[in-house]
This record gives sequence, structure tokens and C-alpha cells, in this order.
Amino acid sequence: MKSPKKFVLVIIVIASILALVLGSMFYLNFYLNTGQDYTGKAESITIGYSPFEQNALFWIAEDQHFFSLNGLNVTLRKYDTGVGSLDGMLNGETDITAGVTEFPTIGKAFKKESIRTIGTIAKIEQVYLIGGKDRGIENVSDLKGKKVGTTLRTIAHFYLGRFLQLHGMNMQDINLVDVKTPAEWVNAVANGDIDAIATAQPYANSAKERLGANAVVWPAQGSQPIFGLIVSTDEWITNHPELVNRFLKSLAQAEEYAIRNPAEAKAIVQMRLNLDAEYMKTVWSQNQYSLSLDQSLILAMEDEARWMISNNLTTEKNIPDFLDYINEDGLKAVKPEVVNIIR
Repeated sequence: MKSPKKFVLVIIVIASILALVLGSMFYLNFYLNTGQDYTGKAESITIGYSPFEQNALFWIAEDQHFFSLNGLNVTLRKYDTGVGSLDGMLNGETDITAGVTEFPTIGKAFKKESIRTIGTIAKIEQVYLIGGKDRGIENVSDLKGKKVGTTLRTIAHFYLGRFLQLHGMNMQDINLVDVKTPAEWVNAVANGDIDAIATAQPYANSAKERLGANAVVWPAQGSQPIFGLIVSTDEWITNHPELVNRFLKSLAQAEEYAIRNPAEAKAIVQMRLNLDAEYMKTVWSQNQYSLSLDQSLILAMEDEARWMISNNLTTEKNIPDFLDYINEDGLKAVKPEVVNIIR
């Protein structure tokens, strides 16, 4: 006869195995079988994106074939910046833009463009200010009079301005240089064409590596995250509600995959952005990759809109009602518990 301790141990092992099997069955049903619910003709959509970390869920969904499981034939179009991807969508080059940040989206709202955010896929910390010590930069105050680059009207532009304000300076204290492409973000500061650069990862890290011991680096965001958004036009969303739902379902399955398989998910993003393993650990721990639509996005957009007005980046004097630029229907249909917008 088995001892009580051995009997209890056997029961625990059996219960653990059953829990594992049932959990695996639930997981497989979620991320595979739900995609197979769609049995109609596959439909095509074109997605614009820029090569930044906030698109992690998008790349996981593509790698794991969640789009095709949900009856979507996805064509990708790459842009250097989120601003470029947003402009491309408005020009009819794409149906949806993935990962664009809230700042250029605010700019379009000021212009009363007919766009809607259908979901947030990331909350990230990625903007840094990198300078060269050989350019006389050791402290933040040394930026006065220096040539500081960024891409104008992007989220990096906003955080550069906010960083300067927090240190008792403003844009008039520097010589602001519009640096437009990823190659320039790194080369301009590494080659000494400018004295410092405010840019996003992974290019901030590349600039730091090029400068080596000569680099001085400051996080530019403080405690405010950047939001990676999924945006489309009001007309396209209205005419394609089922495609919106299937696209968001694919991203929800990617999120679940990342939760269940963090190492594999990290490897997918690392390969896509050509990042080193050590840097990838930092990226994964400090960023949040999940679907949502919550009130913090509205508050951030209002804050950034005030900054745009005060820095004459718009001729408008009143902050838009950003609720008019959000469509909650798709995410409510797919993952209602993550929609927390106050109307």
C-alpha cells in the first residue's frame, strides 16, 4: 500500500498534467481554431508600417500565419516613419497603417482628416537623445546653441521639446535640424554633421554604438509612454467592418502567442529588426505589447495637442475632440474587456 505522501504526490502530478493538457487545448483552440472559423474567400488588405518595435504583434501575427488563418491576404508597404505610413494611407497606398504613434495622428486630427484609430498595439519607451562628447556635450545645458537633429512632426520631435522644457530650455535654445531618414539619424550624429540626435530605437542604439565612448545618452520620454496605433480611414472602416474584426482578431492571437511563448515571440521581433540579443532583453522588459483602447491614450493626445499649439505646429487654437477619431466597434467585437474609453 502506498504511503499517504506518495499518494498525494501522484495526485499532484496527475492534476498538473491534466492542467497542462487542458491549458494547451484551450490555447490551441484560441489561436488556431478561432482563425479557422472563417471559411469564406480570402480577402486582400494592404498594411503600411515603419520598422519600429511597436509593431511586434503585427510581425508575430504574420510569422505565425494568423492573418491567413483569418482569411486575410496581407500585402506590406514599408515607410521610414509613422508620418510617412499615415500619409501613404491617406493617399490611398494602403488600407491600414500599423504602429503609427499618436503624435502624427494628432496632426491629422488638427487638419480634420477623416481617420480613426481602431486599436493600440503597444505602449513603449523608445525615444532617446544622443550627443557627442567631442561636440562639447556633457550635460543637458551644453545643448544650447548646438545642432540637434530629429524628424520634424514626429513623436521624437515632441519628446525633444518636452525634454528641453523639463530642463529649463526650449526649441529656440538649439539649432533644430530636420533629419528625415533612418540612415541619417545614425550617420549625421556619428559623422559630426550634427551635435546630437533625438530619435527612436533601434536607431538610437545604433547611434550610441557608432559613437562608442564618445556618446552621451539621455532617455527623452520621462514616464509617458508612446502608443503604437492601428489607424485607417473612416470610409474604409465603414465599408470593411468584417476585415477590421479579422485583422484585430489576428493581433489578439499574436498577443496570446507572445504571452505563451515569450522566447519565440522575442526571436521573431529580434530577427525582423535585426537586433542583438542583449538589446532585445531590454526592449521586451520595458515595453508593453497588447491590444487596448483606453483613456490614457486620450489624455496623452490632449497633452501633445497643447504642445503643438504652443509651439506653432498648427494654426488651430482649440484641441480636437479625439473621441471623434476613435472607432471602438472592432475591438469591442474581438476583445471588449480592453476597451476603456470614457464617452
